[in-house]
Amino acid sequence: MERLLITGAAGNLGRVMRRRLASRARVLRLSDIADLGPAAPHEELMPCDLADEAAVHRLVAGCDAILHLGGISVEDRFERILQANIRGVYNLYEAARAHGQPRIIFASSNHTVGFYPQDQRLDATVPFRPDGLYGVSKCFGEALARLYFEKFGQETALVRIGSCFEEPRDHRMLSTWLSHDDFESLIDCILRVPRLGCPVIWGVSANAAAWWDNGAVAYLGWTPRDNAERFRDRIEQNMPRPAPDSPLAIFQGGRFTQDPIHRDG
Repeated sequence: MERLLITGAAGNLGRVMRRRLASRARVLRLSDIADLGPAAPHEELMPCDLADEAAVHRLVAGCDAILHLGGISVEDRFERILQANIRGVYNLYEAARAHGQPRIIFASSNHTVGFYPQDQRLDATVPFRPDGLYGVSKCFGEALARLYFEKFGQETALVRIGSCFEEPRDHRMLSTWLSHDDFESLIDCILRVPRLGCPVIWGVSANAAAWWDNGAVAYLGWTPRDNAERFRDRIEQNMPRPAPDSPLAIFQGGRFTQDPIHRDG
């Protein structure tokens, strides 16, 4: 494609995808409110506050696809989540509607369903059970994407990312881990499929202990290859197992279910 936009490109996952997706478009347009460093010859740097509607329209104009990683990625004060994850997502979809409806890969989260128990396997049809204000903001983003698909035909992949790191880091991630390789291959499938629609996709590798079922999106042709099980022995040896009555061992959202409401001010 001509131009692929990555929002949140200065974040941990954004930096990884900036490198890995370099060949997917003639130009990578990279955006964040944090420092993006120097631009490579194939890159355009466009710092942007997602809460600034006019700036988001300039950001989206001329793009063929969007990998939306921008916004707040942890529990935080409501005002910060409101501006980045709610107002910012609305601005992104209005900009996409005005500028040719580029296909969007929306980084949603497993925290939309964090209060489901770990012994329940979920498909994409289960009701939301968010575990915090961050999770609520991702529920909003998924609902907004569905509205824009039904009303305007805007295609979006709603990727409920589990834990996307180089390796799983604790017992919970033996179920939630999404490897960088598998996320990259998922992005390729999303960009390549002739008709995407607006599917919910569990962003998880082929973990033996996974909690989530991607059967409904088999049409994407995505086959994750990594399995967190190969890290189990190391984690068992080096990480204390959560107590059986701890939320860390009960709920799919793990520690997010314990977070307080962060007050403004």
